[in-house]
Amino acid sequence: MAGSAPRPRELPATPDATWRFAIVAARFNEPIVTRLVDGARHAFAEAKVPAEAVELHWVPGSFELSLAALHLAGTRRYAAIVCVGVVIRGETPHFEHVAREAASGIRHVAEVTGIPTTFGVITTYTEEQAWARAGGAVGNRGEEAAAAALEMAHFLRDLAAQHPRAARSATSRSRPPRSRSAPAEPERAEQTGGMGGPFEAARQPRSRRAPAQAGRDERMGGPFEAPHEQEEDGSGSS
Repeated sequence: MAGSAPRPRELPATPDATWRFAIVAARFNEPIVTRLVDGARHAFAEAKVPAEAVELHWVPGSFELSLAALHLAGTRRYAAIVCVGVVIRGETPHFEHVAREAASGIRHVAEVTGIPTTFGVITTYTEEQAWARAGGAVGNRGEEAAAAALEMAHFLRDLAAQHPRAARSATSRSRPPRSRSAPAEPERAEQTGGMGGPFEAARQPRSRRAPAQAGRDERMGGPFEAPHEQEEDGSGSS
């Protein structure tokens, strides 16, 4: 049977003064989602997080939550990000695709960036079930997601204080890899006259060596020197 999420462990009365949090909300089923946003804000207020330290960002639907969260996490401005939305089953499998991708996308953001990104998306069979989970008899999934975000922010801060080297290593592994070959592209394009193609780079060294070969043959009397002399003799006789 469904129920409210377990209450988070006891957290410090005052959070880090430098912390900022983001709520990303899906407009689809907006009346219900608004209740989730209210629940998330209530959880932050209960934790003594100033209202100005909590930002709200709206996106079209639950499918877009992860992309917005990814870009917000990339700013490194937030201690945690809360994603809230409502997906209700309809007559087609569309519900399953959106719910699955929303869940996996939000998880991916947390793993790739190292920023706690919590799942406050309601997925139900009926609208009544959704209302029950947006402040009704079954709790408020937005409030629960914000509480989870606060707990994870404290967890990572304490982990960094106790094991700074391990925390830094985990963060560096979780960040998206930067391309090492990208900076070389403009330089190669300049050297090859702007074309930058793979074959242009291969032709360029040969064009540099060509004058040296002609000079060598002329000085040393190589095998290419004799044909030139014969042509000159023939032209002189006529």
